[in-house]
Amino acid sequence: MIERYTPQIMKELWSQSAKYSRWLKVELAVIQAYEEKGIIPSGTFVKVKENAHLDVGEIEEVEKDVNHDVIAFIKVATSRMGDEARYFHYGMTSSDVVDTALSMAIVEATDKIMGKLKRVMKVTFELANKYKNLPTVGRTHGVHAEITSFGLKVLNWYAEMERALQRLEREREKMAVGKISGAVGNYANISPETEALACEKLGLKPCKISTQVIPRDLHAEYVSMLAVVAGGIERVATEIRHLQKTEVREVEEPFSSKQRGSSAMPHKKNPVLCERLCGIARMIRSYSVAALEDVSLWHERDISHSSVERVIIPDTTTLIYYALDKLEYIIGNLKVNENRIRGNISVTKGLVFSQRVLLKLVENGMSREDAYLLVQKASMKVWQGESHDLLSALKEELPNVELESAFDEEYYLKHVDDIFKRFEVNV
Repeated sequence: MIERYTPQIMKELWSQSAKYSRWLKVELAVIQAYEEKGIIPSGTFVKVKENAHLDVGEIEEVEKDVNHDVIAFIKVATSRMGDEARYFHYGMTSSDVVDTALSMAIVEATDKIMGKLKRVMKVTFELANKYKNLPTVGRTHGVHAEITSFGLKVLNWYAEMERALQRLEREREKMAVGKISGAVGNYANISPETEALACEKLGLKPCKISTQVIPRDLHAEYVSMLAVVAGGIERVATEIRHLQKTEVREVEEPFSSKQRGSSAMPHKKNPVLCERLCGIARMIRSYSVAALEDVSLWHERDISHSSVERVIIPDTTTLIYYALDKLEYIIGNLKVNENRIRGNISVTKGLVFSQRVLLKLVENGMSREDAYLLVQKASMKVWQGESHDLLSALKEELPNVELESAFDEEYYLKHVDDIFKRFEVNV
C-alpha cells in the first residue's frame, strides 16, 4: 500500500516486523502445547522464548539464499538457541505458521476497523439527529420526488453502517481460525489436541478441516464483505458529491482555510475527499475478484494464492480503515446549508406535492384515474412554464376545491420520530 493511504496503525500491523512476531507467537504456542502434553522436555518453552531471535534484515538476507521466507525465519529465529532449537517448528509445515498468523492479523485488523466504524457511526447518528426535522426534497432517478427529512437521509447512512458492523462481527468470528495440521492437513506429525491447545493460546479456534492451508473461500468471503462495506462508504460519498454540485449546494465536505480546490481556478471547492473514497471503493471491489480467484487451488494446495494475498489482504484492510477515517472527518465536519435545502424544495414550484394532491382528490370522491390525469395535466403546465406553480394550475381546473392544505411540508415529517426510535437503542 502506498504511504498516502496508509494510516500508521495499519502500517505497523502489516509490517514485516509484526508479521514475524506473529509467526513466532504461533511457534511458541505449539511448543507450549507440546510441553503441556509432555511431548517435549519441561522448560523448553521458556528457553525457546528467551533465546528466539528476530531481525528483519537478517531474515531477508537469509531468504536471498534459501528463497523461502519461512525457512529464513526459522534459521534466524533459532540462531541463538541451544538444544531446544530442535523442537522449533517440530511436526509443522510452513502454512501452519503462515495461515494461522494471517488469521491473527485479520482478526486484529478487523478489530481496528470495527473500532473506527463505531466512531463513524457516532458522528453520523449525531448529524442525523441534529437535522431530523429539517425538510429536504427526496430525489428518485435524480429528479425531485417528495419531501423527506434530511435527518432520515443521514439515518439511512447510519443504518447501512450498522449492518456493516454486523457483517464485520460475523466475519471476524469466521476468520478467527488456526490451522496446525501438517503438510496435507491429516495430522500425521502433530495431533488435533496439540492444534486445539495452541489455537486456544492464540485466541483462535481450529479450522474444522484443512489441507495444507485454511480453505480460501473463507478469505474470499472476508474480502468480499469488505467490498460491501466499501460500497456503503461510496454510497455516502456519492450522495455528498451530488449535494455539493453548484446547482444543488445543500452540503459541502470540509474545506480548510488554507485549502485550494484548483491550480487554475481560485473559486473552486471540490468534493475531493468523497471522490477519493469512491475511487478507493473501486479498488477494494477489484480485490474481491482476486480473492475469489484464490479459492481454487490444486489438490491439497499450491502457492498461487500467496502472492495475491500478500497484496490484497493488507491493502484491503488498510484501505477500509483509511476510508472510514476520512468518512469520520467528512461527516463530523460536514457543512449543511439549511437555507439552500429548504429553498430547493420550491424549485419545482409545488410539484413535489403532487401525490398528496392526488390522494386528497381521491378522498373527496374522485376516481384515482381521473385524479391522476388531472394532476398530471396541471403538473405538465408547470414543467413547461405555462403555469406559475402547481396550486395555481390546479385552481384553473378546480376553482372551488380546497387544496391548500395538501401543500404542507410538515405532513411528510410526521413519522420521523418513529423511525429514529428504531435506532436509538443501538446508539
